[in-house]
Amino acid sequence: MKNPGIDSKEEIISRFGKYVSSGKADFFKGVGIDFVFGRREGPYIWDATSEKRLINCHCNGGVFNLGHRNPKIIGALKKSLDELDIGNHHLISKQRAILAERLAELMPGDITCTVFGVGGGEAIDLAIKLARGYTGKLKIISAGGGYHGHTGLALAAGDDQYMAPFGPRPEGFIQVPFNDKKALEGEVDDNTAAVIFETVPATFGIPIPDADFFAFTHDICRKKGALFIIDEVQTGLGRTGKLWGIEHFNVTPDIMVIGKGLSGGIYPMSATCFRAEYESFFHDHPFIHVSTFGGAEVGCPAALAVLEESSRPEFLEKVNKLSGIFSTGFEDLKKKHPEILVGLRQLGLMMGIEMVNDSCGPIMSKTCYDNGILSVYSNNDTKVSQLLPPLIIDENTAREIIERVDKALDDAKKFLNL
Repeated sequence: MKNPGIDSKEEIISRFGKYVSSGKADFFKGVGIDFVFGRREGPYIWDATSEKRLINCHCNGGVFNLGHRNPKIIGALKKSLDELDIGNHHLISKQRAILAERLAELMPGDITCTVFGVGGGEAIDLAIKLARGYTGKLKIISAGGGYHGHTGLALAAGDDQYMAPFGPRPEGFIQVPFNDKKALEGEVDDNTAAVIFETVPATFGIPIPDADFFAFTHDICRKKGALFIIDEVQTGLGRTGKLWGIEHFNVTPDIMVIGKGLSGGIYPMSATCFRAEYESFFHDHPFIHVSTFGGAEVGCPAALAVLEESSRPEFLEKVNKLSGIFSTGFEDLKKKHPEILVGLRQLGLMMGIEMVNDSCGPIMSKTCYDNGILSVYSNNDTKVSQLLPPLIIDENTAREIIERVDKALDDAKKFLNL
């Protein structure tokens, strides 16, 4: 077998198409984004077979909040590898206990208990199972256009397009428009186990909810005996300028799900965090939920290092300062590109470039790529391009991103004849 390290781009893409995903290989060739993930460091990624460099403003939905190959996270994992392995999910674990204790210290309100998983979908599945198991109720209410993962219950709580190829939505799953208090109030009833929302739905175009929407959600859940689940898989760990996005809305959910960034981009880790009273369900059923690799002991120190870095006041202050640079920069871009740019949807560095029509997002993905930015459009609102730079960028890089987006907007206007 030929050494993959010296393959040409065509050979890599051909092998990927033959053995991994022919659809992805054909799609990226068709749209002219034939990038092969190669060297990566900080906010940058390089093509494996050329000198092309991108600033990663996709970040895999927040996986790379702390940049690629963050030295602190790598150092924690290297040290861990000298002593630990996966461990056994059935047994008591010192490493999981330490990580869960630190999460309890950092969680909003009285959320103190954690069950670990590998990915966000798995963690959402558990949140829904816990809500149903604890309340004895069936109904789960989520937002149309939302996304919570591709596993079973998480998939059922997401938008129709993700569920439809696999059959009808399971019994008990109901959707309402996001940020619509009247519609929500009309659906929450005595058979509702939980209401689940993303703090800021990235796949739905990064709409920022009204300041009182989540407090209203919390109150209506309390009245009907339902649990309020908040999905912080993308908004957590500093992305919004606070450690947890829900902190902007002055409310504590019953269950909070985190993932992606908890990995540090190095070791898969997610967490379902909840109030202590709900732990009684697991007391009576201690082996009802298992995850062989969830909370793997070797990965816990890396996740702990992520928490320590992301929770530093200086770190969060920097995120907010960068947020101001983008806010000001996009005000200028809006004046320069009124034909295409509506504005910036923004909560910290959770940002979406809103444009004039549904064709703009896909076009901007390509023009951003051509101008050195990796950015993807929001699949359920294609007039919006997601802009999620690593939280570790400096001010010069923030301004460089704005300059490159400026050029990408020019190119998109030419393509669309605007």
